Amino acid sequence: METEITIRQALPGEVLPKQLLLLADPDWSQVEKYLHQTDWTVADKNGRIIGVCGLLRLSSSEAEIVNAAVEERYQGRGYGKRLILQALNEAGAKQYGKVIIRTGNSSLDQLGLYQKCGFRMVRIERDYFVNNYPEPIYENGIWCRDQVILELNTREK
Repeated sequence: METEITIRQALPGEVLPKQLLLLADPDWSQVEKYLHQTDWTVADKNGRIIGVCGLLRLSSSEAEIVNAAVEERYQGRGYGKRLILQALNEAGAKQYGKVIIRTGNSSLDQLGLYQKCGFRMVRIERDYFVNNYPEPIYENGIWCRDQVILELNTREK
């Protein structure tokens, strides 16, 4: 029988697994820009973090979900959705009226997940990944070039 996964807030000073963070953002220099300014929700299995989801304050009324990732062997079991929904609850508690999330044009599973969580596509930044990442990224056999920005109004959720 599989041990239950607990969704909880990261403890102050808790170290998040680098390999897990790199699943959602393959450039560590990009991760470092928001790592310590973010409130983290984690999926915990027997004291081991197997999933993360960050909520980064952008302004008094807006936040961004950054780096939603679940270890590959635990993907497809609803943990990512639970992490995102918990982060959205935190956003509502902090009075953020709008939450955005960004992903690549090639991130087909993530685009589906974010829409299932209530996000709607609002714009595309063409060639974002070409201009901001040192190496080309391929996912699902697609060159990840463009960034897709989605948003959710927490008052309509």
